[in-house]
Amino acid sequence: MRSGAAAAAILVVALALDLSARFCSGANVTYDHRGLIIDGRRKLLVSGSIHYMRSTPEMWPDLISKSKAGGLDVIQTFVFWNLHEPVRGQYDFEGRKDLVKFVKVAWEAGLLVHLRIGPYACAEWNYGGFPLWLHFIPGIVLRTDNKPFKVEMKRFTAKIVEMMKQENLYASQGGPIILSQVENEYGNIDSAYGKGAKAYINWAALMATSLDTGVPWIMCQQDDAPDPIINTCNGFYCDQFTPNSDKKPKMWTENWSGWFSSFGDPVTYRPAEDVAFSTARFYQLGGTFLNYYMYHGGTNFGRTAGGPFITTSYDYDAPIDEYGLLRQPKWGHLKDVHAAIKRCEDALVATDPKTTSLGSNLEATVYKTESGKCAAFLANVDAESDATVNFNGNSYHLPAWSVSILPDCKTVAHNTAKINSVATVSKFVRQLSRDDSAAAAAAAADAFISGWSWIYEPIGISSNGAFAKRELLEQINTTADQSDYLWYSLSIELKEDDKNIVLHVDSLGHVLYAFINGELAAAGKGSHSNPNVSMDVPFSVLPGKNKIDLLSLTVGLQNYGAYYDLQGAGVTGPVLLKGLENRSTIDLSSQQWTYQIGLRGEELRLFDGGSSLWASHPTLPKNRPLVWYKTTFDAPSGTSPVAIDFTGMGKGQAWINGESIGRYWPTYTSPNNGCTDSCNYRGPFSASKCTKGCGEPTQKYYHVPRAWLQPTDNVIVLFEETGGDPMQISFATKVAQSVCSRISETHPSPVEMSSGSGPTLLLSCPSPNQVISEIKFASFGTPRGSCGDFHQGRCGGSGDDLAVVQKACVGLSRCNVSVSTDLFGEPCKGTTKSLAVEASCAYGKGS
Repeated sequence: MRSGAAAAAILVVALALDLSARFCSGANVTYDHRGLIIDGRRKLLVSGSIHYMRSTPEMWPDLISKSKAGGLDVIQTFVFWNLHEPVRGQYDFEGRKDLVKFVKVAWEAGLLVHLRIGPYACAEWNYGGFPLWLHFIPGIVLRTDNKPFKVEMKRFTAKIVEMMKQENLYASQGGPIILSQVENEYGNIDSAYGKGAKAYINWAALMATSLDTGVPWIMCQQDDAPDPIINTCNGFYCDQFTPNSDKKPKMWTENWSGWFSSFGDPVTYRPAEDVAFSTARFYQLGGTFLNYYMYHGGTNFGRTAGGPFITTSYDYDAPIDEYGLLRQPKWGHLKDVHAAIKRCEDALVATDPKTTSLGSNLEATVYKTESGKCAAFLANVDAESDATVNFNGNSYHLPAWSVSILPDCKTVAHNTAKINSVATVSKFVRQLSRDDSAAAAAAAADAFISGWSWIYEPIGISSNGAFAKRELLEQINTTADQSDYLWYSLSIELKEDDKNIVLHVDSLGHVLYAFINGELAAAGKGSHSNPNVSMDVPFSVLPGKNKIDLLSLTVGLQNYGAYYDLQGAGVTGPVLLKGLENRSTIDLSSQQWTYQIGLRGEELRLFDGGSSLWASHPTLPKNRPLVWYKTTFDAPSGTSPVAIDFTGMGKGQAWINGESIGRYWPTYTSPNNGCTDSCNYRGPFSASKCTKGCGEPTQKYYHVPRAWLQPTDNVIVLFEETGGDPMQISFATKVAQSVCSRISETHPSPVEMSSGSGPTLLLSCPSPNQVISEIKFASFGTPRGSCGDFHQGRCGGSGDDLAVVQKACVGLSRCNVSVSTDLFGEPCKGTTKSLAVEASCAYGKGS
C-alpha cells in the first residue's frame, strides 16, 4: 500500500495532468452554485494575475512555469485597450503586446486562462486602460448608457474575442480560456451615473454573451450583475462574500497579495500568513475559484503607469517579484496551502459546507459526502489569542488568525500561521563597468560614465508646431496624452521699479516648473492623494520684456472613480502677478499664451540615441534642469535580473537601446514615520498596516529586462527635468543574499505529517545552477529572529548544530535535515524546539 505522502503526490500530478490536457474537441464550461463545471466535472481552481505587458515575452515562460509550480491552475490577465489601439483603428499586438502568444505560452505549460477584456480595467494603468481618443468623440460619456461609447466598447471587445476565436483559444474550441470578464468594479461607483448605470450593465452583459465565446462571463464587484453573468468579489478578504444568485458559484477575482506604490508614499507589504489565512478562509466557506492579484506584478514600462503618481514598479509584494524571482516565503507558503486545499477538492466540490462554532471566534467547517469523503477546516479568527479545540475526538492547537486544513477530517495537512517554506533575503549588487578593477572600486562611478554626452532641452517654445491662445488650456485636452509635457509661455512688459513681485500659479497638477527669464525659479509637485500644485514664485524683474515659461507635467493619468476621465491637469489658473509697485495685481490668465506640446528632444527622438546634436566635453553639466544625457555600457555578466540605481538624479525618464524603462523619481521620498520593520499578521489587513521605506525614495531601483540588453555597447539615454548627476547612477543585479528555513520538531510539513515521518527542514537555492556555499547560522533549540537576522535563543545553538548542517548541505543545491534530538542532541528538555538555518548560495563551476 502506498504511503499517504505518495498518494497525495500522485493525486496532485493527476490533477495537473487533467487540467493541462488540451480540450481536443472543445470543452463545455458552465457553472452551478458550487463552482465552474468543465466537461461535467466541478473544479476547484487557483488562479494568479500576470499582465503580459508588464514583463517581456522572454520572461513569460519562466513566470508561468513558476506559477504552475506554485500550485496555480489558471493565469488571469487584463487586456488594456489603449495599449492595443493607441490610434482609433490602428492596432498593435507585437512584442510585449502579443496577447495571443501569451495565452499560448500559458496553454503550452498546461494552465488555463481567464481573460479580463473589460475593456475598462483600471489596474493602476494609465487612464484605466481606455484610449484617450475616446474622450474626443462627439457626445461621448464613458461607462454609462451612451450610444457613442457603447459602439466603441463593443467594437473593441468583439475584436479581442474574434482574435481568440481565430486561434481556437476558447475552451469551447479546445483552447485554454475558460472565463472572460466584461467591465470592472463598476458597482463601486455606479450610483454616480444614475439610471444610466443599470441600463449600461444590462447592455454590457447582453453584448458580452452575444459574442458567443462558449465560456462564462463575470463582472467583479457588481451585485446586480444580470444572469447569466457571475458576480465576483475583490478585496483583501472575500470569505463572507455571497453571489447574487443561489445558482452562481462563490468566486474571488482579486485577492490582493500586496498593494500598488505611489511616488512619495512608503511601500506596502502583506505578510504571507495573512494571505494564506484569507485564502484558506475563502475555500473553507464555500469558495471554489480564487485569483491572486498580483501573482507577478511586473513593471510599468514607458508611460503606462496611471494614478496619477503610480510608480514605475508594479511589484505588488507578489509571490513572484517584479524581476521574476520567487518572493519567499510567500510563494512557498501559498504553494503549501494550495497543495493542502487540493487534497480536499473531491469533498469540497461535491457538497455544501456545514459550519459550526467551537467557541468564541472558533469555527469548524466540514464537507462530507454520501460516499464517505470528508474534509474539514478549523479556524481561529481571533486576532490575539491562540486556542486549543476538540474536534472529532481529537485535540488541535490553533494559533490566532489561522486556519488548519484537514483533508481527511482528522489529520492537519497545513496551518496557515505555520510557515515551513524556504525564505530568501535578496539584495542588489552593484556592477562595475568594464573599466573597473577591484582596486579601483571606489572610482567605479567615474569609470562607468566615461563617454557621456548631452544636449540641453530648450527652455520654452522651440517647435514650429507651437500655437497661441488667449486663455489657459487644460493639459490633457491639449496634449491628448501624447507627452507628459506642455509648455505655457508668455512675455510681459514690466517697469524697472517693479521689484519685489511674486508670480502666483494654480495648477491641477501634477508637476510644475516655473522659469523666469530663462532660469528655473521654482518647482512644485502634487501627490497621489492630491495632485494639485499651487506656487508663489519670486520674480526677478528685468526692465522691459520679461519671459515666463511654465512647464507642466502629468505623471500618469487618473484611472479610477466615477467620471475619472473628466479630471484635468495642467495650469488652469489663475496665474497672477502680485506686489507690483503702485499697481494692483495683474491676472495673466486671459492674456495670450503660447503653447508647445512635448519637448524638442522628443520631436528629435533623442531617446533612440541617434542624432548628431549630442555634445561631449570634459565638463559634464550636472544639477542643471532640462538636460538629455547619453552613454554606452556593457551588460552585467551572468543571468541575474538587472536594475538601474538612479541615486543622484532628480526626476525624469530613461531609455535603454530605445526601450523606455519608465519614469524615475528618486528624490520623491516617503514620510519619515509610520513604517514597520516587522508586521503582526494577526488581524484584518489594510494597505496602510504594513509599510516600509519611510524617509527613503519610494523607488530607487528600476528594472531593465535582460532581453533589452546586448553584451556590449548598450545605449542609455536619460532626460533629467530638475537636475542631477548621471555620474552617480549605477547598474545592479538582484541576487539572493541568504536562503533560510525554519521548522519546529512538533510542526511537520504537510507531506511529512501524512507519511508519519518526523519533520524535516528543507533548504534549497533559488537557482538550480547554484549550490549551498556557506551555512551562516544554524541553531536547534529556541532560535529567534527572521531570515537575515537569526540569533540564539535561551537554549541551543552549539557548534555541533552548525557542523551537522554543513555536512548535510554544503555543496548541494538542496538538502534535507531531520529535526530531531537524535541528530542534534537535547539542548533543553520539556521545551518545543525548532531548527533555524541561514545559508548562502553560489553558482557552481561552468554556470
